[in-house]
Amino acid sequence: MRTIRLHDTLTGEERPLEPRDPGKAGIYACGPTVYSRIHVGNARPYVVYSLLKRFLEHEGYDVTLVVNVTDVNDKIYAAAREHDVTSEELAREMTAHYVDHTDRLGLGRPDSEPLASETIDGIVDLIQALLDGGHAYESGGDVYFRVASHEGYGKLSNRELDDMDQGEEDSRVTMALKESPHDFALWKAQKPGEDTAWDAPWGRGRPGWHIECSAMAEHILGLDFDIHGGGSDLIFPHHENEIAQTEAGRGRPLARLWMHNGMIRIEGEKMAKSVGNIFQLSEALDTYGRDTLVMYLVGGHYRKPLAFSPDALTDASARVDRVREFCRRLDPDAPQPDALAPFEQRFFDRLADDFDTAGACRGELFGWIAEGNRRLDGGETLGVGAFRDMLWALGLEGLLDCSAEEVPAEVRRLVDERQAARDARDFETADAKRDESAALGWVVRDTPEGPRIERA
Repeated sequence: MRTIRLHDTLTGEERPLEPRDPGKAGIYACGPTVYSRIHVGNARPYVVYSLLKRFLEHEGYDVTLVVNVTDVNDKIYAAAREHDVTSEELAREMTAHYVDHTDRLGLGRPDSEPLASETIDGIVDLIQALLDGGHAYESGGDVYFRVASHEGYGKLSNRELDDMDQGEEDSRVTMALKESPHDFALWKAQKPGEDTAWDAPWGRGRPGWHIECSAMAEHILGLDFDIHGGGSDLIFPHHENEIAQTEAGRGRPLARLWMHNGMIRIEGEKMAKSVGNIFQLSEALDTYGRDTLVMYLVGGHYRKPLAFSPDALTDASARVDRVREFCRRLDPDAPQPDALAPFEQRFFDRLADDFDTAGACRGELFGWIAEGNRRLDGGETLGVGAFRDMLWALGLEGLLDCSAEEVPAEVRRLVDERQAARDARDFETADAKRDESAALGWVVRDTPEGPRIERA
């Protein structure tokens, strides 16, 4: 196995992956809070950690990937009231959309997708341990974590205590219940208008956000598991609080490495529902196609912010076309020349160096293509070889499998009818034809050369 190094937010350094259980790797990545449909920003961690699993499997690890779903949260209660449905109904509907839309990314499902609502026993057990150890206290039916009781609080985000605003919407009543404004809720007493609650030793209510992930991760992966991931916006307070809760309640670390992906930005701002600048994942898939969107996401280093713009997606689309055209030139029965082996070696070495998909893709994958095209132009016959493994590691293996697939006549008819409707400025009909094509498994992408049809 290669030595795999990942940037650890906790130490600020690249550290070798040293699994708790030799030959195995456990990854927990924070998933969505399901109060609305997910956007492209939510898709980035899903892609990053799904592909990290693929790479580790390529290197010989038995990997368990856990991506949770937060289905109990203040935002869900608020959105449910706005839509005049129960919070359970809304969470169930949005979870179904989340699964459907991430399925369209074609990367498979995580090994486990726990729901907060199904982990209440574990949450209650961890809160009780914190109470027993003096790290938490009951107040007015709520339970709060006593931040001052845990030495080292703030070590993940490296903030001073006075700069640690928990971001909770504290009313005057809530502030009066807290010993300190820095303390955060582990359990919240049921309030009027909240339609889900569970019994606990300290009263009926429901968990706070942070305790949910600590309990879900421990329940499935145990303690001191290998990699905890999520977006960089979760470093504080969410992951800071996860660390404190588990260390205080269990006396052991939650995870060995803390890995954070950068945000997707539109015009310099983080893509977020609260900002109002979201581009839904389903919309992006419909507009640009699955392969272009994945190529866009692997085209930047996972720790860096990634700009979302038509130009960025056009560039990704051009790279997809280049790969697809190269794949069409390959002979599946021919051997791989030995001269191309160094590209594969450097490709996976780049992934082993802080999971550099951008360098692996732009440098080594396209280096392979350039050298392969040179040889093909010179009259050689070139096989697929390890190029398939490289594409699979980036989630782009479909460019090989579908390279010669013919577009069905029915789909071409729908695309022609859509274009005619667009030319007539009948956009309602055009959108309907696009949706019919998508239902058949094909997306239409508009380019300067005209509409292009691709597998969804």
